[in-house]
Amino acid sequence: MSERSYSFSRDRRTFLKAGVAVGGGLVIDFALRLALRPALAQVVTSPAFAPNAFIRIDPQNVVTLVMPMVEMGQGIYTAMAMLLAEELEVGLEQVRLEHAPPDDALYANSIFQSQTTGDSASIRAFWVPLRQAGAVARTLLIEAAAKQWDVDIDTCRAQRGAVLHAASSRRLAYGELVDAAAALPVPARDSVVLKRPEDFTLIGTPVKRLDAPDKVDGRTEFGIDVRLPGLKVAAIAISPVLGGRPRSVNEAAARAIKGVRQIVMIDEAVAVVADHTWAAKKGLKAAAIQWDDGPNARVDSAGIIRQLEEASKQPGVVARNEGDAEKALAGAAQRIDAIYQLPLLAHAAMEPMNCTVHYRKDACDIWVGTQVPTRTQDMVAEMTGLPKEAIKIHNHFLGGGFGRRLEPDGNLLAVKIARHVTGPVKIVWSREEDIRHDLYRPYYYDRLSAGLDTNGAPVAWTHRVSGSSILARWLPPAFQNGLDSDAVQTAVDPPYAFPNFHVDYVRVEPPGIQTTWWRGIGAAHNVFVVESFIDELAHAAKRDPLTYRKALMTNPRALGVLALAAEKAGWGKPLPARWGCGISVQFAFGTYLSQVAEVEVTPDGSIKVHRIVCAADCGIVINPDTIAAQVEGGTLFGLTAVLYGAITLKNGRVEQGNFHDYRPMRMNEAPVIETHLVKSAESPGGFGEAPTAAVAPAVTNAIFAATGTRIRTLPIDTALLKSSA
Repeated sequence: MSERSYSFSRDRRTFLKAGVAVGGGLVIDFALRLALRPALAQVVTSPAFAPNAFIRIDPQNVVTLVMPMVEMGQGIYTAMAMLLAEELEVGLEQVRLEHAPPDDALYANSIFQSQTTGDSASIRAFWVPLRQAGAVARTLLIEAAAKQWDVDIDTCRAQRGAVLHAASSRRLAYGELVDAAAALPVPARDSVVLKRPEDFTLIGTPVKRLDAPDKVDGRTEFGIDVRLPGLKVAAIAISPVLGGRPRSVNEAAARAIKGVRQIVMIDEAVAVVADHTWAAKKGLKAAAIQWDDGPNARVDSAGIIRQLEEASKQPGVVARNEGDAEKALAGAAQRIDAIYQLPLLAHAAMEPMNCTVHYRKDACDIWVGTQVPTRTQDMVAEMTGLPKEAIKIHNHFLGGGFGRRLEPDGNLLAVKIARHVTGPVKIVWSREEDIRHDLYRPYYYDRLSAGLDTNGAPVAWTHRVSGSSILARWLPPAFQNGLDSDAVQTAVDPPYAFPNFHVDYVRVEPPGIQTTWWRGIGAAHNVFVVESFIDELAHAAKRDPLTYRKALMTNPRALGVLALAAEKAGWGKPLPARWGCGISVQFAFGTYLSQVAEVEVTPDGSIKVHRIVCAADCGIVINPDTIAAQVEGGTLFGLTAVLYGAITLKNGRVEQGNFHDYRPMRMNEAPVIETHLVKSAESPGGFGEAPTAAVAPAVTNAIFAATGTRIRTLPIDTALLKSSA
């Protein structure tokens, strides 16, 4: 089982207002200038460019942070509360959290310009604004105390939710000052002085998760836990083939099940509504649904791969070009060509898709755990014709997101069903429906070529990415000139310097399948490809993979994590036969990260990953314990995909359906995972997805070191690794 281990290694302008809360108290309303729009930093713009979050302090000394982002296991509720508490000078035990309602004008993440949780972006987006909000509130409270005591403000200080005057030993809790503070003129946000990193007392410490106690004893309410008066439950069957429709339903048999109240048929699905889950499931089975599969009945994985293979032979949209890679390839002393393939992947979150809806002719309430509350609200409004203000999203903790809950498809389906039901109804997908009707990580088919000089140094690098475009569907304005920036993420900016460099992208949309983001997004695909191929070049040059990488790198932070991971892993140490070490390095989500995997391949081809050593430079660390947890969780998530993950199709149907055939790693398979953090004064980078991207090439490069077999297609085919001895 994985051990928790981590260590440190040494080396806009906004508007803000205060007000009195209902019932008394101080409210701080702060606006975040968009990081993507630096030209706007000198002007106060409309609400569309000034998303807000809210801090509230009541007379009982309770600090409430209305959380614009959602908690799905990544620890963001604790980390963001730490940012506020650090500058406000309160203990975390005083901070209470509330889910924010959907409102892009108030709560947008500046990186997305919408209220979206993903891309490891929450800390990056709110690192400065949350601390500034805390500092402004602290300044107002100190000023209010100084006025009440009639003393110089500089003789007062804040500590643990109170203002102190040392000379007179006087003390006032924040709750006693909030009304007076709310009446004071608010200082400009940029005028307040934030703490220096060396003065932090909370940020950088291993704080226990605020949400952990309630999760341990079962008090946390996820979307699937919603209970309402008069609630009915619906089990759902969706057409097993995309684009199919129900042909026949045995309604009489379904209604004969005790507790079944209603059968709802819509274009692509059938729902059985009942008093409780068991009746709904039995009724759905009794319905004996027959399907018209529609135009995608013959789609299979082999056909999707052939389509990608053919499309990848044609030039794509240029993502980056430097020098003349084709000319350099033609004149190279040695040329290496490779094709890498990564499969469709499901998200398989622990909490299956679910949504509770109470639909009336003039209003719609939705209880759900979603990464995109405003997107959901907008799409429900468009589908139903209801005004946005009539659609209330009650967001909840997520039992896993991984990108799946960036999609509102399940919520829209629930609303379609709820329009036929009187009163609230909870629609819960079975595990089989969840896996077979996912939106999947695209299948990628990548062609790479490199040219080496007589010393083995690369003189040319070309990389063609072929696959579905998520951006073209999800955010059309970002899909410019046929280029999907996510599909080529980290491929266009590897940590290496090449004199001649070319990356292009070919959009290929597979039939009968829908695609979306998956944990690690573009990096989870391209880091595997780039770090595997650079390993191939090192082998062709007869150089040590670590030494070869170092020679091509100039960024000191990238070099730092690479050297640290290698040092902590004992790179170059003797290993038993059919054991190997592999390494990877990357820059993604604003974080530099390197992993070393120590892997054993048995004679029958079985793989045992014994140890993963991770070194990371993510800038200022908010909570090192959360970082270590993310390294462990993200690594295991990625390792599961490396060893087992693949969604395949036959006759238009997804063949996998539950954890027996779309299996996660087992506890006994988990390696020891070590985390080593570089101390840094840089602004924080994102982290939740970075380890997921790093682990695949570290493991497959270790397999090559152990066996001499290069893995270019995932998941690993262990038949290729059997010993011939």
